[in-house]
Amino acid sequence: MNGYAAVLRHVEDQLAAGRLTVGGQLPAERRLAEQLGVSRPTVREAIRVLQALGVVRSGVGSGPDAGTTVIADPAGGLGTALRLHLATRRLPLADLVGTRVMIEGHSARAAAGVRDCAELDRAADLLDRMDDPELDADAFHQLDADFHVALTAAAGNAVNTAVMAALRDAIHTTVLDAVATLPDWNRTAVRLRREHRGVLRAIRAGDGDTAAQRVTRHVEGFYREWARHADPA
Repeated sequence: MNGYAAVLRHVEDQLAAGRLTVGGQLPAERRLAEQLGVSRPTVREAIRVLQALGVVRSGVGSGPDAGTTVIADPAGGLGTALRLHLATRRLPLADLVGTRVMIEGHSARAAAGVRDCAELDRAADLLDRMDDPELDADAFHQLDADFHVALTAAAGNAVNTAVMAALRDAIHTTVLDAVATLPDWNRTAVRLRREHRGVLRAIRAGDGDTAAQRVTRHVEGFYREWARHADPA
């Protein structure tokens, strides 16, 4: 193994062994290059890859934020990868919808077993903010996407939450393009608000089956509406 892959494997091994932890710092470029027998440009290339993956953050200067610090932002790395692969048009939108339904249906059912937590309070606050009639489609969708991530987080599965956050970031432009094709966005927004409230109400009532059914209809319904208007044939 050579090149930046050797640096990535080294960092992975150090994390797995617990010698590197979140908040810790990688050795200086020169030291890491000498330790692994690679060039400093190779180390810099590896660090750029690790940044894109959401594993490290680099800072300049001499303060506490200087150097390359280990972070934990799996959604950032997944979101970047999803956006790039969506751009290749090799990830069918129907499959992304299926993934959302699978994660969100499970999460809604699990969250109903919790019924009361900070994430559900956040979801309720987001819905209140979405009631603002002055919201444009972009701002509405940002709140909408955050609402769905909050519901997933309420279920307590960190992997599902990271995937949903990544999907939120990756499909933002796609959803806005979809909104632009709808004949009456305001009417659609009213329906989406009503459906959001219905999902949260079922979760708060502890009715997991109804919550899962409602979130499934909600997600699939939006994409069906978009598909109908994007391709009238």
